[in-house]
Amino acid sequence: MSPAAPNRIHPTAVVGEGVELGEGNVIGPYTVIVGPARIGDGNWIGPHVTIGTPGEDRGRPHPAAWEETPTGDPDQDGYGVVIGDRNRIREYVSVHQGTWRTTTLGSDGYYLRGSHIAHDCLVGSGVTVASNVITGGHCHIWDGANLGMGTVLHQRVVIGPGAMVGMSSAVRREVGAFTIAVGNPARVTGVNVVGLSRRGLDETMIEALSPWLKGKGELPDDGLADRLPGDLSTVVKAWDARPRDEH
Repeated sequence: MSPAAPNRIHPTAVVGEGVELGEGNVIGPYTVIVGPARIGDGNWIGPHVTIGTPGEDRGRPHPAAWEETPTGDPDQDGYGVVIGDRNRIREYVSVHQGTWRTTTLGSDGYYLRGSHIAHDCLVGSGVTVASNVITGGHCHIWDGANLGMGTVLHQRVVIGPGAMVGMSSAVRREVGAFTIAVGNPARVTGVNVVGLSRRGLDETMIEALSPWLKGKGELPDDGLADRLPGDLSTVVKAWDARPRDEH
């Protein structure tokens, strides 16, 4: 068994009590991570990042967790932050504690400079969150979504897997799986054909799925979902089965 890769934590960084770190993480200068929080392996966390501070809720406690040990009571400490593996979290990114559930980031994401993940958000794996993207609380961003620079998400918005949101968009309602949305308010303008092609779909399959992706039809009942390549079948079925009132 190979030895555990050490974490590299800059001496100016603050890692509070109640923070669990995996292996091989890089934590840059002046970054603040406070608990309760659990961070996996191989993450690159740049300078001036803030993870685990209280959700922006006037009625919630605001403990000074950088110098205080969590009490163990989530109503006082917050409900925590969990981050997976191999994420790149760039300068000035902020991730807030949950107020009723754990704020969760998956693995293999790229969070560009100055982006913000608010309290109680669920973010999947393989996402790209570009510079200055701001999420409201309780949002759910599914795997593989791509949010363009300066996008703003209203609280409780759902972004489907593989969706692309154009820069400076204001998203007030759900964006469907593998669709493209732009504008203020953001509106779906088409299907993310490039993304689906990269996942192995041909033109015939994309055409057959398009009405369902746009929310204008049911998922084809001819077994198409079972014939989709790779893990796309699982993603499509999960999106089709999602609770429509999950938030």
